[in-house]
Amino acid sequence: MNASPSITQSLITIRDWLRYTVSQFEQSDIFFGHGTDNSYDEAVWLIMSALHLPHDTLDNFLDAKLTEPERKQLHHLLEQRITKRVPTAYLVREAWLRGFKFYVDERVIVPRSFIAELLEDGFQPWIEFPEMVESVADICTGSGCLGILLADTFPNAQVDVVDISPDAIAVANINIANYGLQQQVHAIQSDMFGALTGKTYDVIISNPPYVDAPSMAELPAEYRNEPQLALGSGTAGLDHTHTLLREAAQYLNDDGILVVEIGHNREALLDAYPNLPFTWLEVASGNQFVFLLTKAELLGAA
Repeated sequence: MNASPSITQSLITIRDWLRYTVSQFEQSDIFFGHGTDNSYDEAVWLIMSALHLPHDTLDNFLDAKLTEPERKQLHHLLEQRITKRVPTAYLVREAWLRGFKFYVDERVIVPRSFIAELLEDGFQPWIEFPEMVESVADICTGSGCLGILLADTFPNAQVDVVDISPDAIAVANINIANYGLQQQVHAIQSDMFGALTGKTYDVIISNPPYVDAPSMAELPAEYRNEPQLALGSGTAGLDHTHTLLREAAQYLNDDGILVVEIGHNREALLDAYPNLPFTWLEVASGNQFVFLLTKAELLGAA
């Protein structure tokens, strides 16, 4: 894309920029999957967030005129999105999950998780009274988004968000502070359970790295712009899940539960653990992406 003066000068209103951006996206080979699945929604997100306008006010501002600096900035962001395949979340420093807005940058992957959907009903019926949950942990937290959703779901719980990456912990702390949750949510730098000695939890969740080696080699450019440490997990995509299954029981309270997202690795997981009584949790996309095990089930298969 060429940032010619004629382009930025001829696109005056948000309506102009929305039409132009959708057209540019449609002509490109960008990949959607970081919060949208089509050119129009991606364009609305990029434009409204870049202009610091609420997304649901688009109709009110369609004919608003942009200043010259705003037009130049929008063209720059559009160029980055198309030519360098930078995810929109990184360009506008925000991502959304279950209606919550999170700060993100290139230090963490863009938040996306089926577990966020499951938190809407608080893991019922395994947890009957969410207000009685006192301690929860999110292993491989990244931006801390699931930890913040845990704090919302279990308001009386202390929440530990855990990640091996100091960069991820820094971003998680930004989100914790943005929601004023410093007294409830605590970011811990740790390689899985390594720094959690002596701690136990009513609930442990994890959306760990789970991309297998063949899939890593074929990821769209947008995903290759994310931290690779947060994506890959060995040849079969299960290295982190093996650790969770091997060690989680000693960090769970009696009647505690482990909830783990595994991507498309269900068959490989079942082959590796034929004796574990996995409960597969239903989400909008099916029942093959997230499993639940109780402490008793983990110990029974040990």
